[in-house]
Amino acid sequence: MPSTALTWIFGYGSLIWRPGFRYADRRTAVLEGYHRAFVRYSLRHRGTPQQPGLVVGLREGGSCMGVAFAVQQTQQSAVLDYLDAREGPGYLRRRVALALPDGGDPRRVDAWTYLPNPRHPSYFGEESPRRLIELVATGRGESGTALDYLRELIAHLRELRVDEPALAAVLSAAERYREAAPGSG
Repeated sequence: MPSTALTWIFGYGSLIWRPGFRYADRRTAVLEGYHRAFVRYSLRHRGTPQQPGLVVGLREGGSCMGVAFAVQQTQQSAVLDYLDAREGPGYLRRRVALALPDGGDPRRVDAWTYLPNPRHPSYFGEESPRRLIELVATGRGESGTALDYLRELIAHLRELRVDEPALAAVLSAAERYREAAPGSG
């Protein structure tokens, strides 16, 4: 008889709408002790080394609502190998405790997630808000623009009934930045 044991993966950024792997279940999840923040340069998917973009990662403090994906235990190794390559060396894969409040059966599960490595050169850190806006407004990589990434993130969070005013403020400011840039109009 095949095993029905599940491994959980927590997505808080593009994994929400583009996991890239097969899963047995998808649930809204809450991670306590971390919040979503722009803390990672994107040098491939939403930017380049010459013109980096910026994407979200997790920073300590608060809470973060995202999506938990359940994969069959037999697929865990393949899924984690895929995610390790996708997320890259600027992230650290860690086990976290998630609350799964939906589905009529609230419970807690252990899950894998990816935390930005503050010692990696791709870590954004505490730079100026203006620089953050500039990177979101101008980054473009093989998966599209950093601005489109932020639009997608906000749209998918709304589907989860999550409102993050800080993300909306960055989007608004980045759109204004783009409109004011030479050659944008």
